[in-house]
Amino acid sequence: MEPIVMIGIGLLVLGFVLICVEVVMPGFGVPGIAGIVSLVAGIFMVSKTVEQGILITILVIVILAILVTVLFTLLQKRKFGSPIILDEEISGGEKLESSDMDYLLQKKGVAVTDMRPMGKGDFDGIVLDVYSENGYITKGDRIIIDKIVQKKLMVRKL
Repeated sequence: MEPIVMIGIGLLVLGFVLICVEVVMPGFGVPGIAGIVSLVAGIFMVSKTVEQGILITILVIVILAILVTVLFTLLQKRKFGSPIILDEEISGGEKLESSDMDYLLQKKGVAVTDMRPMGKGDFDGIVLDVYSENGYITKGDRIIIDKIVQKKLMVRKL
C-alpha cells in the first residue's frame, strides 16, 4: 500500500474521532472543524479518480451518520459526568414572601440616610433598605418597622 494512501486512511480515522469528540463535548467547534478538514484531506489522498472520491465521500457521510446516531443513543442511555451537562433541575429559586420577613416587624433602629421616602435604616447593626410611611425622615432619627407592603419595609419615626 502506498504511503500517501496510508496517510489518507489515518486522516479519515482522525476525522471520525474528532467529529465524535465534537458530538460528545460540544464547544467552540475546533474538533469538529479539524475533523471535517481531516476527512476532506483523507478523501483526496485516498481517491484516485473523481468517481472514487464521490463514492468515498458518500461512504464517509453514511459512516458519520451511523456514528453520530450510535453516540446519541449511548449518551441518552448512560449518564456521563460532563461539566457542561446539567444533571439536576434548577428551579427559579426561593421567593421571599412578606411572611418570611414578619420577624422584622416592630424592630427599632436608626435612619442611616435621609428618607424621602426611601432610604436606609440600621437595625441592630444590619443596614436595610426601608421606606418612610409618612414622608421625610432625617438621618439619625429613631425609626421602627411598622409594616411590610409588597416586600418593602415601611418605617415610621419614633
